[in-house]
Amino acid sequence: MSGGILSLLGSPMTMRKWESSLVGVTIEVDYEKCSGHAKCAEACPAGVYEIIGGKATCPNIDGCVQCCACLDACPVGAIRHSSCR
Repeated sequence: MSGGILSLLGSPMTMRKWESSLVGVTIEVDYEKCSGHAKCAEACPAGVYEIIGGKATCPNIDGCVQCCACLDACPVGAIRHSSCR
């Protein structure tokens, strides 16, 4: 899949997944945990995140620099990032 492709995992509206074959990154956001604080969007130097409908989305995943700032910034631990284990 290429950047910005969205798929559902597990229960509907629970996990959202974005993948970038360009940079080899997968980001998942747990929509049950995400409360739209936008801390991930504020922390991301590459502008990967946007808050849409009160939830984090990753429409610009192809620009990810794999710094893991989003994980550190999320106050509810809603983000999983393939480069930040």
